Amino acid sequence: MKPHFKHIGLLGKSEDRNVSITLRALTAYLEQQKIGILLDESIAACFPEPPHPVVDRQALADSCDLAIVVGGDGTLLNAARSLAESGIAVLGVNFGRLGFLVDVSPEEMTQQMEKILAGDFIEERRTLLHATVSRNNDVLSKTAALNDVVVHKKDVARMIELDTWIDDYFVNTNRSDGLIVSTPTGSTAYALSGGGPILHPKLDAITLVPICPHTLSNRPIVVHDESVIKIIIHQGTLEATVSCDGQVSHTLEAGDHITIRKHEHSLRLLHPQGHDYFAILREKLRWSKQP
Repeated sequence: MKPHFKHIGLLGKSEDRNVSITLRALTAYLEQQKIGILLDESIAACFPEPPHPVVDRQALADSCDLAIVVGGDGTLLNAARSLAESGIAVLGVNFGRLGFLVDVSPEEMTQQMEKILAGDFIEERRTLLHATVSRNNDVLSKTAALNDVVVHKKDVARMIELDTWIDDYFVNTNRSDGLIVSTPTGSTAYALSGGGPILHPKLDAITLVPICPHTLSNRPIVVHDESVIKIIIHQGTLEATVSCDGQVSHTLEAGDHITIRKHEHSLRLLHPQGHDYFAILREKLRWSKQP
């Protein structure tokens, strides 16, 4: 049987020994299946003499029909921002604890890959956000986010003040430690610790979650993911930061505008057959577990 995916790119965190071991085992297995392999620059150090071409992220996305990310959810977040636009499918292999996004274990990797290469998998489309920061009508940055875009204070022991608009309708002035704008994927991350709701990944929704609001009546709100959210930094705010997935940050000044909307591209995320979102919730959040 011909493999469903003929060209596969491998990504991961080269500084982690367990990731290196898993990547080498995965490479050996794919070689046996006669799969074309490209190695992302991030994992070149895992191989003393790389057995396959080492390429940058764009070249990998352009040449492969599947990217396998070995690591934790954070590693997949990093990969998702750079791969979603190409339309390449993404599969996560975790090297320790069960992840929300990386759900193939190294112990079952060979068996699961055999099924996936045969086309036996579940594919999801995960929404990303697109955040634009502008100052005096000049665009300073544009960044994608799979989990969340967070506007927050920067190392200052005082609140910041934000105006929030949704689809050009004024919502409120928010005095708090910040505001989390989250996708359904990110609803189980920072937004959850801030008291936000859990959104099923199939929902067409975005949630806004204030961080430690000054007014206790300032509660999370859920809107349609076609909404355009604008956040304006109030005059008098000393220093603030906007962070995308907790990995890409930009310093903000009073008067800056942050515009957040659904990204035009979504992430093609693959899971093995039998993937159970609610089982992962029970495991990660320790529902029904005794202390």
